[in-house]
Amino acid sequence: MFLVMLTVAAGNTALQSVLPALGRSLGVADAGVALAFSVSALLWVLAAPFWANRSDRTGRRAMILTGLGGYTVSLTLCGLFLALGINGAIGGGTAFALFVAGRMIYGGFGAAAPPAVQALVAGSTGRDERTRALTLLASAFGLGTILGPAIAPYLILGHLGGWEIGLAGPAFLFAVFGAGVWATVRLLLPDDRAGSHTGGTSSAYPSIGGAPTGASVTAATAPREGTVGYLDRRVRGWLIAGLVMGHAQAMTAQVIGFLVIDRLHVAPIAALEPTGIVLMMGAGAALLVQWGLIPLLDLGPRRLVLVGLLLSAVGTALTGLATSLYGLALAFALASAGFGFTRPGYTAGSSLAVGAAQQGSVAGKVTSINGASFVLGPSIGVALYTAGTALPYLVASATLAALAAYCWRALR
Repeated sequence: MFLVMLTVAAGNTALQSVLPALGRSLGVADAGVALAFSVSALLWVLAAPFWANRSDRTGRRAMILTGLGGYTVSLTLCGLFLALGINGAIGGGTAFALFVAGRMIYGGFGAAAPPAVQALVAGSTGRDERTRALTLLASAFGLGTILGPAIAPYLILGHLGGWEIGLAGPAFLFAVFGAGVWATVRLLLPDDRAGSHTGGTSSAYPSIGGAPTGASVTAATAPREGTVGYLDRRVRGWLIAGLVMGHAQAMTAQVIGFLVIDRLHVAPIAALEPTGIVLMMGAGAALLVQWGLIPLLDLGPRRLVLVGLLLSAVGTALTGLATSLYGLALAFALASAGFGFTRPGYTAGSSLAVGAAQQGSVAGKVTSINGASFVLGPSIGVALYTAGTALPYLVASATLAALAAYCWRALR
């Protein structure tokens, strides 16, 4: 089950890391690249609750196979359409439009696997070990955000039977990985249609820099007795912090590939390795903060949010001004470290603001905000980037600084 979560996250973020280079190579407008990401994220956010509820009726194994099947089919079609565009069989715009259609399959069906995996593990473990097991599964998403961009530059293929594969290589090879995991699940996992009905919950869209917050674990293990609204005064400030911070992170992460190409003045295909380095540094910094520094420093939720917002404000500003690979990687890592502090801070703050009966409801709200940030965030980032390469980062920095001032007064 860890491998299922890791494969879904790594394949998705690997494709995200090569999207800017693919778009530039095919002559597609940067806004079209953002659209491919946003549509997939939107469908994921909408479909995930449906699949989470359906797994209670049809069994976890069937939903895991559905999610992995959608993931594999999507990547195969995406690779095929991109290869046709690369070889001139169809126009670049047509290739990318078909690519977006292929991504819609991932957004709609790929969301079936994570909640079913959660529910399966929750139903197979005792109360004492359940949280630890689910936390381990959530960490697979975070690890996948490192491995995907790290592996992607080495999956660029040459010619096959007279056809150039090139930047479509990561899509084809991760489709092969997905098919292998699908076959493994089908072979080794027993049919559980008559098994336990311990619930799972929808997971946030696996995105670059979207390190786990623990909200989906809480939602899967907490009782579902009370409902808390988004505007409830107890959690409103915390959720606003998460929503604004999430959009700042999404808009800056999505355009980092374009920034590497333009700042380093390299061809799109030559930008894959430096882009992978920058993204790896960012994801690694976020996970280092969440797995190492937060337990060591033992800061409260309000301090986590404030420290994280100030760090990310400085990091995003420096990213927008950096002109070298070293500068880009270091500044992006600083920004990601800040986001790594803020995400668990607002998650914990929301949780502590309500009683035991409302934990599941609040955690579900946090998970939905984490995913929703990656629906409009990328398009906002690309629109600002079109007006000026540094603009998404400077706007994000100013917004995060203003959010820190708001949180200083609003959060208790």
